[in-house]
Amino acid sequence: MAYNGLQLNIFCGSLLLLLGLQLSHGDVSYSFPEEMKRGSVIGNIAKDLGLQVSRLPPRKARIVLEGNRKRYCEINLVTGELVVADRIDREELCGAKISCILKCELVLEDPLESHRISVQIQDVNDNPPVFVKDAVKLEIGESTPKGSRYRINAARDADIGQNAVQNYVLQKNNYFALNVLTNSVGTKYSEIILDRELDREEEQEVILLLTAVDGGNPQKSGTAVIQITVLDANDNAPVFSQAVYEATLPENSPVDTVVVAVSATDADEGVNGKVTYDFSGISDIAKEIFALNEHTGEITVAKNVDYEEETKFEMLIEGKDGYGLSSETKVVIDITDVNDNAPVIHINSLANPIP
Repeated sequence: MAYNGLQLNIFCGSLLLLLGLQLSHGDVSYSFPEEMKRGSVIGNIAKDLGLQVSRLPPRKARIVLEGNRKRYCEINLVTGELVVADRIDREELCGAKISCILKCELVLEDPLESHRISVQIQDVNDNPPVFVKDAVKLEIGESTPKGSRYRINAARDADIGQNAVQNYVLQKNNYFALNVLTNSVGTKYSEIILDRELDREEEQEVILLLTAVDGGNPQKSGTAVIQITVLDANDNAPVFSQAVYEATLPENSPVDTVVVAVSATDADEGVNGKVTYDFSGISDIAKEIFALNEHTGEITVAKNVDYEEETKFEMLIEGKDGYGLSSETKVVIDITDVNDNAPVIHINSLANPIP
């Protein structure tokens, strides 16, 4: 096919424009702690990419963040430094994920040029351990033998790694010792062990103070009070019908939708065999979205659930009988997507006249 001069110029100009739009250079990575004040320098992006600082303003250099509405960082056009533009909270940005990476892009014009930037957000010890309940109530029979164990729900810490819960300390007392254990997912929890038989005539109630400590520097801690009422004997703990309950839930399901029902039985009779249910390990987000019927074990939707915000929830449910013996089961809820979002197109474009 033959082209005249004008057609050839248009074709070549369009080809160069398309090539320019696809131009993207290599990645640059930084590691930076969370909670640094606004204006803190993450790194000199111009120096690291070999860009002339004087050319940044005329080339309209800017930072574009991927998948984030909040503007966490920006470029200083005078120095060429990548700086903090807004408070970066690792827990808000990534939750309990071990690796928290903020991805963004440096875009320049004339010619169009882009550079991918990854900022690894480092955890700092800015959250103390928190018990799901600050008061734990147990009822233990006076004839309970020495060595009996009572699990205490783990304290939760929004921080990760060494900054998460590392140990538990039990206030000195006459009846109980403490044992610290680690579950299959690496979470540390504790149990109290009866070290001396209880005597209701001697003491009808025992108050213990349990402290959870993290490994940060400085160290942070949280406490729970264990209130033990000395009662008659209780021989059997509740037993759940399943070790793990799994369920799927379409996003936008109406409030009061039953997601799953857990069930535990207790071989004891009367009050000793009556099982009630409670959340023993659940995130703050899940606690807002789901409700648990303490008598039936039904988990229902309490608030709209959005697949685009969270795709899976895991929680621990405690079944406890009338005098305090308990066991746990795990519930995993997978959120399924429904077509409730229109496509969104993001374009970084450059318009130049073509002769």
